[in-house]
Amino acid sequence: MNSEDLEGFKTTKKAIGAKQAARAVEKGLAARVYLADDADRRVVAPLAGLCSQKGIQVKTGLTMAELGKACGIEVAAAAVALLK
Repeated sequence: MNSEDLEGFKTTKKAIGAKQAARAVEKGLAARVYLADDADRRVVAPLAGLCSQKGIQVKTGLTMAELGKACGIEVAAAAVALLK
C-alpha cells in the first residue's frame, strides 16, 4: 500500500473500528474497508465476511498503528471503512 492510499483517509468521511465499519457496511454507506494485518482475526473476520457478502472492496497491508495514524487518532484501529 502506498502513501497516496493514505491521503484519502484525511479528507474522506470514515467509520473507525470494526464495529463502526461493520455498521457502515450493513447500512450501505461504505465504499472501501481497510483491515489491519495485525488485528485479531476474531475481530476482523466477521467484517471481512460481511464485506464479501455486500461486494465491498477490502484492502490490507497496514498495521493497526498505521491505520490509526492515517485516521489521525492516537490509538490503533483494527478496521476503517471509507464512506461514500
